[in-house]
Amino acid sequence: MRANIRVKIFATALGLLLLMQVASLINTRLAQDVGRQLKHVAHEYLPAYGAIASADVNSLEAGLALRRLYIAYSSTPPDLESAKQHRAVQQEKSRAFEADLADARARLGRRIADATSFEDAVALARLDERIAAIADYIGRYEVFLKRFLPALEAGDLDDAQAALVSLDPIRTELNQRLDAARQDMLRLAAAAAERTERRQRDVLLISGLVTFVAVLLGLIVAAVISSGMVAPLRRLLSATQEVEKGSLDMIVPVTSQDEIGRLTQAFNRMVDELRVKARIRETFGKYIDPRIVQGLIDRPELAAAAGERRTMTIFFCDMKGFTSLSEGLTPTGLVNVINHYLTEMSAPIREQSGIIDKYIGDAIMAFWGMPFTADQDQAKLACFAALDQLARLDAFRARLPELMGIKRGLPQVDMRVGIATGEVVVGNIGSDVTKSYTVMGDTVNFASRIEGANKAYGTHVLVSEPTARMADDAVETREIDSILVVGKTEPQRIFEVLGRKGVIAEPVAKLQAQYVEGLAAYRRQDWQAAEASFGAALAAVPGDGPSAVMLKRIAVLRDQPPGPGWDGVWSMTEK
Repeated sequence: MRANIRVKIFATALGLLLLMQVASLINTRLAQDVGRQLKHVAHEYLPAYGAIASADVNSLEAGLALRRLYIAYSSTPPDLESAKQHRAVQQEKSRAFEADLADARARLGRRIADATSFEDAVALARLDERIAAIADYIGRYEVFLKRFLPALEAGDLDDAQAALVSLDPIRTELNQRLDAARQDMLRLAAAAAERTERRQRDVLLISGLVTFVAVLLGLIVAAVISSGMVAPLRRLLSATQEVEKGSLDMIVPVTSQDEIGRLTQAFNRMVDELRVKARIRETFGKYIDPRIVQGLIDRPELAAAAGERRTMTIFFCDMKGFTSLSEGLTPTGLVNVINHYLTEMSAPIREQSGIIDKYIGDAIMAFWGMPFTADQDQAKLACFAALDQLARLDAFRARLPELMGIKRGLPQVDMRVGIATGEVVVGNIGSDVTKSYTVMGDTVNFASRIEGANKAYGTHVLVSEPTARMADDAVETREIDSILVVGKTEPQRIFEVLGRKGVIAEPVAKLQAQYVEGLAAYRRQDWQAAEASFGAALAAVPGDGPSAVMLKRIAVLRDQPPGPGWDGVWSMTEK
């Protein structure tokens, strides 16, 4: 049945709740019993003991006050003021003595009425009788006072002295009886405390037994339920762990028709779907960047999303010497070489979080930007990818003899990179049948143009001004020129990436500084200063393409000076 696990769990929980309720009631009742006994000890036995002890003290202090009263009258002349004070103390202590005895009897009476056993009632009654007998001494004490006080006031000290002597046996017997009552009360209180302690131990033992029974029943029920639930759940857990490791060939047998059985069926369906998606990612990941494939699989609604404008960094790289490379190879050999080249050059782009948009023959188009990379990092990562590609180029050149099957007459393979940052339109662009997640706009065209401008300046990596500005804290650059590319009406400044920030060689740093000075002199038409700076730059790094280009350009401009309003912009005639 469909709800059998729910019913079992509910019944088990209900049974445990009832058991807990019974245990709670038992513990509460036992705790209340212990509480009552503690209350009797705290509010009856101990206060009664204290009252008897207080009565003993007050009795002694009253007797002491009488003797001080006698001494006051015996002095010459009699100290009537002190006698008056001692008489007041004697009266106060006598009243306190009587009140203490009354309080003790009242507490004993309440405890006798609420005694939990016959033995307690008998012992308490006997103690009450003793205290009642002590109260009889009050009458004898009054008889003594009727003789003692008039004799003092009359000045008959001999008679008063005789009265005091007759009081001593009475006080001795009274003290003995009070001490005996106090000892009996102490034994009763100790016995009550001991009974309370034993009761408390019994409560703890019973609570432990009840808890043990509850735990034992819970374990028995858990064992019964686990026999039908744990085994299939363990199979599911094991299969889930295998799927987590990447194994998608798991099929868990369905052994029941309950919730676990349906969960197992759902798990098998989920693995089937993951297997299908994995095949899709594996197949299309070779044609489209895996992150784009993953996004379209996980969020199919993106496939129909309209394009949007974003600031992104566009990257073009192209192989220099491709024509001479392709002339001496068969189609199969050419594809093999190009595939190795593109594999080698694609790795830095992916390592720097770039998205490869497409391969155009031997060229690669890629881009950086949200949501794949943070806006502040896109230009830096694109420049890093270009530098990493250049670093891998020597290793590719070393493998060319093996890839081409020749050792001599190898073509000179090099590469050019163009990077531009700006606003583009990004989205799924294409027909209803075929779409491509790509970017479009002037920034894309400009990146392609400055990739080609490397050919004119003899450089490897040229970037736009926004790219150089955004990556200024990560790479070293030098401004190359201000150019007007084909199809554009506004000139753009272009920069060469020289290396990572702070790690360029000393000659390159000197080249950088001299070129800046030469470019400034060139723009103000100071041909002599420009020629000197560009010459110094070329001397620092022989073979520097931009310096050589600018020196040739200066030679032409000397003979054919530019007209008024010349701003140093150079128009590119080729794409």
